[in-house]
Amino acid sequence: MSSLRVSWLFFKVGVLNELQYRVNFFVSLLQSAILVVTGLVVLSLVYSQTTELNGWTQPELLTLLGVQILLGGLIRSVIQPNMIRLMQDVQQGTLDYVLTKPEDAQVLVSVRQFQIWQAVDVISGAILIGAGVANLEGSVGVVDSLAFLVALLLGALMIYSFWLILTTGAFWVVRMENVLELFEGVYQTGRWPTGIYPVWLRFSVTFLVPIAFAVTVPAEALTSRLDWTTLLFAMLFGAALFVASRWFFRYGLSRYSGASA
Repeated sequence: MSSLRVSWLFFKVGVLNELQYRVNFFVSLLQSAILVVTGLVVLSLVYSQTTELNGWTQPELLTLLGVQILLGGLIRSVIQPNMIRLMQDVQQGTLDYVLTKPEDAQVLVSVRQFQIWQAVDVISGAILIGAGVANLEGSVGVVDSLAFLVALLLGALMIYSFWLILTTGAFWVVRMENVLELFEGVYQTGRWPTGIYPVWLRFSVTFLVPIAFAVTVPAEALTSRLDWTTLLFAMLFGAALFVASRWFFRYGLSRYSGASA
């Protein structure tokens, strides 16, 4: 409960800070519109030449695109800002201010920054998901909806854990920004179902960078494609990745010498 109260407090502070720069909302709105329009144009071009892509129809792929944009908004509004600030604190020696607080260090470094205007992509993604689901041949049942929510939460957990592992590298590597910038390019592979990629790339975006679990699996749940063994494996893999990221972060903290060094 203490962690929830701390998270809620930082969220309110983040909202107040963001409200001071309301023009950022219109910038985010424009960026989101460009992202959505670009995705729709590409889908239109693809399906002007075929009726399905690796078994995925246009409404199904629209749903997948919506999941990718929605999760991207969550990453840019919550995960990415906190990880970038953690990296800066390690480099500048200001992480001491977090470590002296009577709260779990990982919780604090994960909830200090909220960029609410970036959440425009969450709304845009949700609209695309709704449009895709509305045009599916079959209906989405309660079980499929619950499976989607579980898969989406697991995907967010995996992406958070992946970012934490990368950012923890700042305890040893000075210039981690270049590595983190690569994520955005790799994340764009989530616009397409992982089944269209060659085996080596499919493996990479599943286990090295868990985009397949984060994007394709939730979309499979909504389109009645999800194998329940896949969801179970996603739960196990997500739990293992979170435990590994927490261990690695704590190990990184043991290597941190602080501003006094």
